[in-house]
Amino acid sequence: MKKIAIFTMGTRGDIQPYIYLARALNNSGYETIIGTHPCWRELVEKAGVLFAGVGPDIDIEKEAALIRGKNSNPMISMLKTMNFVFKIIQNATGEIYQVCQGKDLIIASHSQMGATEGEALGIPVISVTLQTEMIPEKCKEQKWTGKLIGAMIGGQMAKPYNKIRKVYGLPRCKAADEIISHRLNLIPISQYVKERNPYWEEQHTLTGYWYEDEKDFVPEKQLADFLAAGEKPIILALGAMSFETQEEREKLDMFVRAFQAAGKRAVIQGFRKTLENYELPDTMMACGSVPHSWLFRQGYCVIHHCGFGTASASMIYGIPSIPVPHVLDQMGFAMQLYELGVSTKPIKSKELSRERLTEAIEEMQRTYAEKKKKTEEISGKIQSEGGVREAVRLIEEVMEGIDIQ
Repeated sequence: MKKIAIFTMGTRGDIQPYIYLARALNNSGYETIIGTHPCWRELVEKAGVLFAGVGPDIDIEKEAALIRGKNSNPMISMLKTMNFVFKIIQNATGEIYQVCQGKDLIIASHSQMGATEGEALGIPVISVTLQTEMIPEKCKEQKWTGKLIGAMIGGQMAKPYNKIRKVYGLPRCKAADEIISHRLNLIPISQYVKERNPYWEEQHTLTGYWYEDEKDFVPEKQLADFLAAGEKPIILALGAMSFETQEEREKLDMFVRAFQAAGKRAVIQGFRKTLENYELPDTMMACGSVPHSWLFRQGYCVIHHCGFGTASASMIYGIPSIPVPHVLDQMGFAMQLYELGVSTKPIKSKELSRERLTEAIEEMQRTYAEKKKKTEEISGKIQSEGGVREAVRLIEEVMEGIDIQ
C-alpha cells in the first residue's frame, strides 16, 4: 500500500479540506497521515485518518485571535500570522522529517510545510495553493522593473525556507515559488469562481473545491425546534475570528442590535466566552460546532469572516454572504464573492458597527432574490465538478508516473 503524508497548519477551516482529501485517498487504496497542530488530533482521528502532531501543543484558534486582536491592519495581521506559522514549521522540521520517512509521496499545503523535508529525503512532492496570487506567471514576458521587484519580494519570502534548507544541506532558493512542486500544484478552487491564469505553467491545476456533505448529521433538538419555529435565520459564523481571549460584549451587541433593527432571526456560532453571561433575545440562539454543509442550508444569509473554508462553503451550499474580513487573504476572498454577485459589499472588521451591519442586512433584503439566484447557480456548477475526486485522479496520475520511472 502506497503511503502519503499530508502537512497543513492553521485553524479548523484550514485543516478540514485536507481531511476530505485524505479520506478520499484512503478510499482509493492509499494510506494517508495528516501532520498538523496537536490540538487537531481528535478532529483528524475522528474522521478515520492517521494523525501526527507537529509543533507545540497550542490552541491555534486562540493564537490566531491574539494576533488579530493586536493588529487591526489586515496586512500587518497577515504578515504576523505568516511569521508565526513559519516559526512553527522551522522549529518543527525534525518532527516533519520523521513523519516523511518511509512515505511514497508528500502533499504540502500552501505554507509548503513538508516540501523541503520531502526533497531532502528524495520523496516526490505535490503542492497545494489557496492564494492564486502566489503562483508565478512564468509564461509571461516580464519587463526588467517587474523582474527586479519580483526578485526582491521573492528573496524576502524565501528566507524562512532557506533556513530549513540549510539544515539538510540543500541549495538556497532565490524565491519562495521555487518550493512549489514542478510535478503538480493543486488549486482547490472552482473554475467558475477563478479562471485559470494563462501565464501559469502547466502543473498549476484548478480542481474545484474539496468538501463533503455531512449527510448523517442530526441537530440537537433545541436547534431543530428553533429553525422550525420561524423564517430562515441569518447565520453568524466568524470562525476563528470570533474566538475570544476575553469577553467581547460590545462586539456581540453590535450584531444582536443589527439583527433586531432589521427584524431578523439569527443563529450565532462562536462568542462562547461572552455568551456565558449574555442573554440572547428569543429570536436568536447560539449553537456550537455544527457542520456548515448542514447549517448553511438552513439559513437566509451568512455573515462570515471570509476564511477560505467559509467563503467556499457559502458558494458550495448556495447561501448569500455578508462578508466581514479581518486579514488580507480574507479581503481577497471577500472581494471574490462581491464580484461574483453573491454577497453584499464587504465590511472591513475595523469599520464594523451596528449601523454598517444594519445597512448591509437591508441591502441583502433589497437584493436578496438576485443574490440567492446567483449563489444557487454557482452552487450547482461547483457541485458538478467533484473537486476531491479530480484531485485524487491527478494525484494517482503522478503516482503512476513515479512508478514507471
